Amino acid sequence: MNVAKINVSEHRKPDHDVLPVFVSRWSPRALQPGVSRADLSRLLEAARWAPSSYNEQPWRYLFAVSGTPEFNTFLGFLLEANQVWAKNAGALLLLVAKKTFARNGKPNGVAVFDAGSSWQNLALQGASMGLAVHAMAGFDAAKAASTLGVPEDFHPCCMIAVGKPGEVETLPADYQGIEKPSPRNPITAFAFEGRWKA
Repeated sequence: MNVAKINVSEHRKPDHDVLPVFVSRWSPRALQPGVSRADLSRLLEAARWAPSSYNEQPWRYLFAVSGTPEFNTFLGFLLEANQVWAKNAGALLLLVAKKTFARNGKPNGVAVFDAGSSWQNLALQGASMGLAVHAMAGFDAAKAASTLGVPEDFHPCCMIAVGKPGEVETLPADYQGIEKPSPRNPITAFAFEGRWKA
């Protein structure tokens, strides 16, 4: 079954009225190539418009397209558990965040927060385009930074696989059973009026 045919509403039901893209966006592992450079430009354009402290825009994206030597280099940064499915992506991206403010050189304590906003824009844009977009923490950040010449003033945040929706059956057997939209905690588990509640 192609992941595009998975009925998200069977796995997720919002408790309140929100834009459908928030609920329908999920992180498939079943991917296939076919992501064009125009697609990547649209994703990065969405990422560009994220809010940031003092408009610093601390995010930077490095990327590689499938079928190129650079793609294999990027794939090599991932842990093996991610390589087994991300090898089928159309593109791999590395998101890094500038740790200091360009305006004064002082530490930017919200750089990763702002980069996360940029990633969310990219992910929602991808969902609206019918692409599968999956962020990964499982990668060798030091190796990626060293190999790609990332300056020391930048923190590697995550890697991102982008592709056309693929077939669940192409995944290793132990991934096929979990290839579905994950649930979310209720609001009462993370939002408290007034003081913190256990």
